[in-house]
Amino acid sequence: MTRVLNKIVDVRADEVRASLLAFVFNFVVLGGYYVLRPIREEIGASSGVENLPWMYTATLIGMLIANALFAAIVTRMSRRRFLPIAYRFAIANLFIFFLLMRTVPANWQWLLARSFFVWVSVFNLFATTLFWAFMTDIFTAEQGKRLFGFIAVGGSLGAILGPLVPTFLVDRFSTGVFCLMSAAMFEIAARCVRFFPTEFREQHQTAAAEKPIGGNIWDSVTHVCRSPYLFALALFIFIYTLTNTWANFQQVELTQALTSKAARTAYFGKLDFSVNTLTVLIQVCLTSRLLKWFGVGFTLVLMPALSGLGFLAIGYAPILAVLAVFQVVRRATGFALLRPAREILFTVLKREDKYKAKSFIDTFGYRAGDQVGAWSYKGLHDLGVSMSTISFIAVPMIGAWCALSLWLGRKQTALARIRFAAAETRERGGAVTT
Repeated sequence: MTRVLNKIVDVRADEVRASLLAFVFNFVVLGGYYVLRPIREEIGASSGVENLPWMYTATLIGMLIANALFAAIVTRMSRRRFLPIAYRFAIANLFIFFLLMRTVPANWQWLLARSFFVWVSVFNLFATTLFWAFMTDIFTAEQGKRLFGFIAVGGSLGAILGPLVPTFLVDRFSTGVFCLMSAAMFEIAARCVRFFPTEFREQHQTAAAEKPIGGNIWDSVTHVCRSPYLFALALFIFIYTLTNTWANFQQVELTQALTSKAARTAYFGKLDFSVNTLTVLIQVCLTSRLLKWFGVGFTLVLMPALSGLGFLAIGYAPILAVLAVFQVVRRATGFALLRPAREILFTVLKREDKYKAKSFIDTFGYRAGDQVGAWSYKGLHDLGVSMSTISFIAVPMIGAWCALSLWLGRKQTALARIRFAAAETRERGGAVTT
């Protein structure tokens, strides 16, 4: 198996089981989400630009509540307990939505649909954040550069399969049935945690990793505020999501021409399929090589640089075809290049921050960017600012994002060297003060 995998990825014999399980784990997590994503996108498109900011506000409130609950659970349980609980809580919610979709009167279906939009928007970040937090806790920074590209391919394949389900079956099955399909995938994800091997570190570190994380529910916020590195990570996510929200609002405006619900759902399904197909090609051919040859900083900066070019293109030609190409390229490079590189940034953190601070950054930070992006776009739109002008306004922000990406890459390299030196000193029986 090692010889077979080495044709695709630089994997060691003792890493094969963990790599394959991570591949499957990521496949079912993103597959389960992408079954629901086209449905969520259709709800957002049919709600109109005027209602989306309120839906994003509800999402932010839901994210605050979810973060507080998650922090409380993490302090008291080991990772192998709270990860399955989180995924099975999502499964229970999906069963509830399935029942409500079959029983709620037609005149209240709009409220249920928007509630579903908010729930999917909250949970999809937790689903992927929990997965990658577990990966950065299991694998070292050096392993991440070699293996995270391959592991990300599993997620991309799941993301290809997921949107195909509603795309081709939207006329045969109700939304509730898709919820059950997604729930089945999340149950497989919960079971993957049980069979995962221990981390690749010294035995005393492995034993400590299986204990409750401890601390209190405010550690996630205080650590981000005190650490320049964590604060920069939060700012990185904020700019990413703000510009992503602007692009999504432009998509809502331009897809209004697609008048039927089935047509919009099919369009978003095809868009997701295109994104994830290109993502796999980039991950297989480029991701690991770019991380190995040029480092984290260079790989991080590629996606924002392409985003800047995309917004310039929309500025000059604000039409659906151009936006579709922009979305495919932006999202594919985000998943294939930015995501693995960004997760490597977390491998140099202490274990508590990998779950608490990372969860806060990846969920609340993400939705805060959504919130600011939603209301700022609506405000500019209400003032009569055109889509082209909004696109040009995004370009300077993306310039700052590129500079931040390069700084984070250099800082991660420095922190990784400190950790490597500390590990070598421990092996020689010395003492290290950090």
